[in-house]
Amino acid sequence: MPETYCSAEIADLAAAMVKVQQALVPACKDAENPFAKSRYATLNSVIEACRDALIANGIWIVQVPVPVEPGHLGLITKLVHATTGQWQASLMMMPLPKADPQGYGSALTYARRYGLATLVGLVSELDDDAVAATPGRNRSAKAASAKAPSVSSAPDPVLSGLPRIDGVTYATVQAGNGRTCITASGATQAKKAFLQEAGFRWDAGRKIWWRYAESQAAA
Repeated sequence: MPETYCSAEIADLAAAMVKVQQALVPACKDAENPFAKSRYATLNSVIEACRDALIANGIWIVQVPVPVEPGHLGLITKLVHATTGQWQASLMMMPLPKADPQGYGSALTYARRYGLATLVGLVSELDDDAVAATPGRNRSAKAASAKAPSVSSAPDPVLSGLPRIDGVTYATVQAGNGRTCITASGATQAKKAFLQEAGFRWDAGRKIWWRYAESQAAA
């Protein structure tokens, strides 16, 4: 395990990461946790949300498992500036749900997703799929997740001015650049003309309609 989590100089890396974060869009919640009854962004969705921005700004990302204390998974996520070699890393350590390949794989996928999102600064919506990598799933954990606030369950003033479109639902998310975004889901392809008129854009890579909330007045 590294004794330090960044190179001696990171100015160029930091400048590149500022550009990365300005270009980030929310990761799409593309899967459902059957235990918590909530949707979440998979590892693939998180990678898709930041890969193009990282590549465009010359940032290489690597994630490698490392030995830690028994019964735990250790994962190092590292960002490297291709031009200067400057780097920054983080270490995530989490308990293994069970000591077999399936338990290790579940924990590794979960750690990769959150390690990457955290280091890049990809702010995602609240999700509760940690049960896939947490030992001793029980009723209290499930009850706690059910009580957790959801970005789409409570009335949101940001959404109040949007047009009502049959079969389409809206949600607010926080983008990596700190701006509030609105996503549209449901029967969106059949209503894309209405969404475009309301200022929404289609992201083919993440298969999601989205727009910045600030643009609502102009839509």
